[in-house]
Amino acid sequence: MAAPPPLSMAGVSRRQLHVVMILDCSGSMTGDRIASLNYAMRTALPELRAVADDNPEVDLRVRAIRFASTAEWHIEKPVAPGEVIWEELDAGGESNLGEALSMVADAFESDAMEGRQLPPVVVLVSDGLPTDDFNRGLERLFASELADSAIRIGIAIGTDADQNTLRAFIRHPTMQPLRASNATDLIQHIKWATTAPVKAASSPANAADPMVPIAQSADIAEPPPSDIVW
Repeated sequence: MAAPPPLSMAGVSRRQLHVVMILDCSGSMTGDRIASLNYAMRTALPELRAVADDNPEVDLRVRAIRFASTAEWHIEKPVAPGEVIWEELDAGGESNLGEALSMVADAFESDAMEGRQLPPVVVLVSDGLPTDDFNRGLERLFASELADSAIRIGIAIGTDADQNTLRAFIRHPTMQPLRASNATDLIQHIKWATTAPVKAASSPANAADPMVPIAQSADIAEPPPSDIVW
C-alpha cells in the first residue's frame, strides 16, 4: 500500500502557531540567572522540536526578544524549532519591558502575519521592575487583536521578582506567574511554557477558554522546593 501523501500534498491547510519569548537581560540578571536562562533555552529547544514533529498539522514558529536598556529581536525571523541555533544572551543595563511589548504588538499586526493563525503563545521571563513606560507597552499589546487573544505565560525569576508586573501581562484570572528560584525551576518552567500550549492547540477544543486547561496543567508543572534560592 502506498504511503499517504504529506500534509502539503493532501489538501490540509496547516495553521501557524507563533511562540514568542520575551527575555529579561537587564543588569539584575547578571551571573547565575542569565547563565541559567541560556541553558534553559538550549535545553527546551529539543523538546519544542519534538512537539513540532508530533503535531505536523501545526506550523510552529519561534521568535525571541531580549530587553535591557533597549529591546531588540534576538530571533527576528519566525523560524521552525529545528532551525533555531541559540546564541548566548548577556545581561546589563536597564529594563525596557514596555518597549519589548510594543515590539510584540507590531509583530502581531494583521499584515505581518500570513496564513491561518492559531492564538500565539507569548512567554515573558523576568526578575524585576520595568524602567520604561510599561503601561503604555501593555496598552499597545492588548490593542492588537491577535496579541490580546494570545496565551500569555509569565515566569518570575527570583524570590524578589515583581509579581504584579507579570500578572498585568498575563491578565487572566486562572493563570498565575510561575516562580523560578533556581536553575532547575527555570528549566522546567521554560520547557513547560513552550510545549504545553502547543500540545493544547493540537488537541480537540473542549474548553471555551484555552487558558483554563493550560493553567490547570501549570499546577502540575510546579517543581518541588529547593534549598538553592536566588
